Amino acid sequence: MCEGCNCNDERLEKIKEVIKECNGDKSQLIHVLNEVQELYGYIPTYVQKVISEELDIPMAEIYGVITFYSRFSLEPKGKYNVSVCLGTACYVKGSQGVLDKVKEILGIDVGQVTKDGKFSIESTRCVGACGLAPVMTVNSDVYGNMDPSKVKEILAKYE
Repeated sequence: MCEGCNCNDERLEKIKEVIKECNGDKSQLIHVLNEVQELYGYIPTYVQKVISEELDIPMAEIYGVITFYSRFSLEPKGKYNVSVCLGTACYVKGSQGVLDKVKEILGIDVGQVTKDGKFSIESTRCVGACGLAPVMTVNSDVYGNMDPSKVKEILAKYE
């Protein structure tokens, strides 16, 4: 069951406590996954197995929830997760150019993490800030009215 895990991991113990508090209520899956995402920065397979066993939910169902919601990730993200919105309003106003500049500066592609683990890149479909289009976020910091010329200066803040 523990392939790839550190069974002495304090985070896993915290997750088991959260699951125990759910009293077997399967409707608490998203709550549990949120806790895992916060603690680990992603949702490791071995933790999915623990959730599956403790809440009696098939792994396939857990995987389906994780992949449905963009909040959840199956892979570790960088310390600073750079996200560029490619939703209609942002795309029409040039967000693809912003994304291309982020990729160029960081030397990685969407879904990848820099070798030092500092940055990762993702593209999203809508962050709900269409009036600020195009939008880029770094973790919870939102940058609106973006253009490629602003990317280098913004990323430098996180160096």
